[in-house]
Amino acid sequence: MKLKGLLIVSILSSSFFLSAVYPGFDFKEKESMILNAVINYLDALHFDPANIDDDFSEQAFDNYIKMIDPSKRFLIQSEVDQMAQYKTQIDDQVNARSFEFFETSIDIIDNSRQRAKDIFYEVIDEDFSKVKGQIQMDREKRAFVNSEEELKDLWRKLLKYDLNSRLRSKIKDQENKVEKREKSLLKPNFEEIHSDVVKEEVKEDKEPVKPLVMKTEKELKAECIEAIKDSYETWFGNLDKDRRSDKFETYVNSITHLFDPHSDYLNPKEKKDFDIRMGGKLEGIGARLSPSDDMTKVVSIIPGGPAWKGKELQVDDLITAVQQKGEEPVNIVGMRLDDVVQKIRGDKGSIVILTVNKPDGSTVQIEIERDEVIIDESFARSLILDLPEAVENVGYIRLPKFYSSFENEGGNSCAKDVKAEIEKLNAENVSGIILDLRNNGGGSLKDVVDMSGLFIEDGPIVQVKPRGREAYVYDDEDSEVHYNGPLVVMVNQFSASASEILAAALQDYERAVIVGSTSTFGKGTVQRFVDLDRAYREYDDIKPLGNLKITMQKFFRVNGGSTQLKGVEPDIILPDNYHFIETGEKDYDHAMEWTEIPPVDFSQDVYKLNDLSTVVAKSNARVKSNKDFQLIYENAERLKKNRDASEYPLKYKKFIELSDAREREAEKFDELFEDDIEGLVVKNLEADTEKINFDESTIVRNEEWVKGVKTDIYLEEVLHILKDMKSQEKAYTNIKVIEDK
Repeated sequence: MKLKGLLIVSILSSSFFLSAVYPGFDFKEKESMILNAVINYLDALHFDPANIDDDFSEQAFDNYIKMIDPSKRFLIQSEVDQMAQYKTQIDDQVNARSFEFFETSIDIIDNSRQRAKDIFYEVIDEDFSKVKGQIQMDREKRAFVNSEEELKDLWRKLLKYDLNSRLRSKIKDQENKVEKREKSLLKPNFEEIHSDVVKEEVKEDKEPVKPLVMKTEKELKAECIEAIKDSYETWFGNLDKDRRSDKFETYVNSITHLFDPHSDYLNPKEKKDFDIRMGGKLEGIGARLSPSDDMTKVVSIIPGGPAWKGKELQVDDLITAVQQKGEEPVNIVGMRLDDVVQKIRGDKGSIVILTVNKPDGSTVQIEIERDEVIIDESFARSLILDLPEAVENVGYIRLPKFYSSFENEGGNSCAKDVKAEIEKLNAENVSGIILDLRNNGGGSLKDVVDMSGLFIEDGPIVQVKPRGREAYVYDDEDSEVHYNGPLVVMVNQFSASASEILAAALQDYERAVIVGSTSTFGKGTVQRFVDLDRAYREYDDIKPLGNLKITMQKFFRVNGGSTQLKGVEPDIILPDNYHFIETGEKDYDHAMEWTEIPPVDFSQDVYKLNDLSTVVAKSNARVKSNKDFQLIYENAERLKKNRDASEYPLKYKKFIELSDAREREAEKFDELFEDDIEGLVVKNLEADTEKINFDESTIVRNEEWVKGVKTDIYLEEVLHILKDMKSQEKAYTNIKVIEDK
């Protein structure tokens, strides 16, 4: 990989630059230090730094207002106007590292949230039958109200919409219970029983049927109101725990997002969470938690983790205290979830003791030794697929993200893992490989370069252009080809960043056929983390300051075009539910523009189709005649229509009529992806048997994965595409094609 040390030198130089220019900084406020470092790093390192002027200031103001009140259910227009006095001054305050606008906003935000809370408790017990008209549920189309009375009216409408939705659901649930009861009570035809004695015995042995308790609409409505109260009490409780630092982080990111939507300030806890997501492992107890009133609730146990092995901590347990062994327990009732998580996580081998309220009312203490928790749903894995009368023995690799923790000894690398999956598939003599990158949001640049190189001899994979300098090339320098047969890469509109690099490179090399939605996400920028602590030599009592994720480079295809904004357009487009809805990078505010640079020389002599156009035409014909794909087109049109029609009537009868009509429209699409693909055989690899059968959790997870693959109609079409590809390549002796009859 060329020039790989350049970035590190640049970052270190900038760190020394900040310390040198501001040697006498005497920041008393942590916020001042953070903002100063963020602005200086953005100015020094961002690929396309913004001009901090009045236009910038106005956009920052709009960003901040949108971020603090996205649903427009807190602020009224006069409060927005009060803050707007600073609309053209934010740039000056940023340059001066002062916070007049931010300070003013804090009181307004806190007061508006308390007012909303008071309004909620005032109106929740009102007679909602009097609330009529319509509610706009697209918050982008909703305007700020002009008075407190209008705000109350908005809350009444929002709560009426919530009540209508819940009440309709409860009534339908009750109707379904009645229907099921009636079916269960259907009596057998006793005329077919030849003896009256037998008839009597059947009657006597039968359990008495418990009466079904039917609730009135009034009773169901009361239940809905109580559920709404519980929901909003939790929501307002979480808002009450919002700290000044949370608002400050929102303020800073309203500024960083003007440079581009992927430049973010992350506090130390958020950075740690990011590293866990990218590495696919953590050290802790292996439980997923959520707030529940003032307590912390266990919502799932990660299979294979310490809590799962201990069997004592269970889903729905409420944690009330956390104790590090040898120390006093800490009461966590009322504590923010992120603070609770920090106390429960810890180094491998250390012991934490949890005080837990069980669902049966008992209170127990559970001692758990922390260990490494592997979140293996994120890792690469593979299967063998057979589709009779089409193609046999196809390798299927699923890669949910480009994970990497290579900076840690023994860390994960998705490139190494995919290479290992390919080796296992080669040992099975597969006739083709499908690499599934759908919904893969990207990750490690190094790993995507290494992974792309598994399918070609060697050569350039991606061009990376830093600010103000010529692009340099990331090469695959390994001349070994790890798989030389037919290859299909599956993508969709949520395949982003590293996924787009791989798809673009293999498309440009004509090494693979790319199959998916109208285009990929369109994120063609490279981010790096900068530790803000590096900006200051001292102030250890205030550190850590957090990290800045900053867009420092753009990447370009080997053919010179960027994937930024446009994404990668697949060779073969298959319809999905978002076919008519604009998604991805182009849906972001302040996204960087599409550009292009000169191409580089590239070639491969591994595998090429003679006639891609024929493969495309055959696929298009199959899709056009496939009733499931036509239903998907129809469903995509329905979703687009419903998304655009975002106003709902509040009169219950009209609400029900609209909701029922939409539900009837949706019913015809209910069975999509439910039925197994006819004839599709999905098999685990022999080499994976021991890992799959490790314990009951791995067995269940594997069964669920295989079950989902069996219903995937996109995979069915890709298998037909592979057949069409391989029919052109008879020279490949390992290819097994079942000829058309």
